[in-house]
Amino acid sequence: MEGPFRIEDIIKEEKLRNIFNQVFDHRAVEAIHKLANDGFIDCLEHIISTGKEAHVYRAVDKAGNARAVKIYKIETSYFKNMRAYIEGDLRFKHIGHDKQDIIYQWTRKEYKNLEKFTEAEVRVPMPYAFNLNVLVMEFIGNKEAAPLLKEAPIDDLDFLYSNLVEQLAKMIYKAKLVHADLSEYNILNFHNEPVIIDCGQAVLLSHPNAKEFFERDLQNLANYFTKQGLEKTPEEMKADIKALKGKV
Repeated sequence: MEGPFRIEDIIKEEKLRNIFNQVFDHRAVEAIHKLANDGFIDCLEHIISTGKEAHVYRAVDKAGNARAVKIYKIETSYFKNMRAYIEGDLRFKHIGHDKQDIIYQWTRKEYKNLEKFTEAEVRVPMPYAFNLNVLVMEFIGNKEAAPLLKEAPIDDLDFLYSNLVEQLAKMIYKAKLVHADLSEYNILNFHNEPVIIDCGQAVLLSHPNAKEFFERDLQNLANYFTKQGLEKTPEEMKADIKALKGKV
């Protein structure tokens, strides 16, 4: 990008720019500037989702490809909760105590988790780049983002169940990670196939709380399937995942 960087070059819509400026400070602008210079972002088009910890935007890169850009909030994120998922992870041994450092490490952690999941053929958004508190990844959707499973259930429950069991088996046996927050709120329905999102909290199997997090994931999914009419227990899911060991 030639000449001095202006946020107006990346966020052309005034209303969207005003929202951005109310939530994010110069650190996010610096991160976006770097990612724009590297060709990963050309324009932020609109907001996909807003949450307590991050905003997600639909963007395009220099080649015109759709991208999702996740920007973590530094001032309002629940960084104390984040520490529980970072501490104990052997990949992140030197974590500072200030919010900024924790958010930067969390962004890096989500990128690394998405990398490991992608390598293990778990269906997650492919990660492209990150800088400071900004993460660029695959956009899941067409013109509009794919809806959450919570909002748009997949009708074929048997297919959904077998798909998610296989995804969990790949997480455990290939990626060696536990998602740690898996539910219908963190799964997208993209053309009637599930895509797992929000992977920042995923932990290595060696994490001291990995077993607890895994069992919580199973309970969440078993509850979802039971409510949808396909009765499942966490124990059944665990057995079905274990049966795929060596096969995924």
